Amino acid sequence: MGRVVRPHGLKGQVIVEMWTNRPERTRDGAVFSTGDRQIEVLASSPMSESGGRDRWLMTFAGVTDRQGAERLRDAVLQAPPLDEPGALWVDELIGAEVFDAQGSRLGLVEAVEPNPASDLLVLDGGHLVPLRFVVSAVDGVVTVDIPAGLLET
Repeated sequence: MGRVVRPHGLKGQVIVEMWTNRPERTRDGAVFSTGDRQIEVLASSPMSESGGRDRWLMTFAGVTDRQGAERLRDAVLQAPPLDEPGALWVDELIGAEVFDAQGSRLGLVEAVEPNPASDLLVLDGGHLVPLRFVVSAVDGVVTVDIPAGLLET
């Protein structure tokens, strides 16, 4: 869901770079796992000057001073998957085979790159396919309906 960037102030607050676009992940009461422990969000607010990044100022239960906040530095925040039928999840797309609407294999998804217009599937051959062209993703197979010439170099 995100990563703790650094402590902020003396009372245990931290700056978190959020990787999710789901607002419920930043609400009070949200619970994250840091691998070895669970932490609950007591308070959060978006940071206005975050240089284009989605950064939040957060307070976690049990973190009351700068030393506690420092122990969270660089912690990756994970959360259980949301039950949303039809949603595309990055971890399910990575490694999937991609085919066009005619059945031609285009490659494997190596990454999903954020992009303001449409997140991009990064294929093993270097091609980028906007996520908005995905028509189905089932059992490790992604089908896309791309415009002619999109992948021509």
